[in-house]
Amino acid sequence: MDRKGPAKDEIGYQALTQSAMKQVFRTALQKVVGMGALPGEHHFYITFRTHAPGVQIADYLKDKFTDEMTIVIQHQYWDLEVFDDRFEIILKFSGVPQHLRIPFASVTRFYDPSVGFGLQFEDADGDEDIFTETPEPAEAPVKRTGDGEQATVVSLDAFRRK
Repeated sequence: MDRKGPAKDEIGYQALTQSAMKQVFRTALQKVVGMGALPGEHHFYITFRTHAPGVQIADYLKDKFTDEMTIVIQHQYWDLEVFDDRFEIILKFSGVPQHLRIPFASVTRFYDPSVGFGLQFEDADGDEDIFTETPEPAEAPVKRTGDGEQATVVSLDAFRRK
């Protein structure tokens, strides 16, 4: 049989992989909720698309972070709740508590620098996001522009047995 190129993926491996990686992220958040706080030195950088469907954040934050926003979950956060399709949390911005509702579908990156673990998620159009390996420490959101930053694409190959 002579084929030109790979066969059509009728199983949808890419979608299955993205779903499994989102489940890892969701489970990590659930573990934190179950423990009542982040254990040890763990802390999370979570980047999400601010205008994705279902994202609920203050309008001034959407205006300031027009594409993506990175939040840091470390010492000062409240009421972290994890649902099947989203998580909700209260973080302070300029000293003012703000409730954030972030659907898992809007999340583009997850990173725990304390253990060097990170995941990147693809956009709906299949373009890979750039994952920043060493983000600047911060307690407030950080806008990622990519200008002058060193970035590494996190690939599943790093986790495969050789």
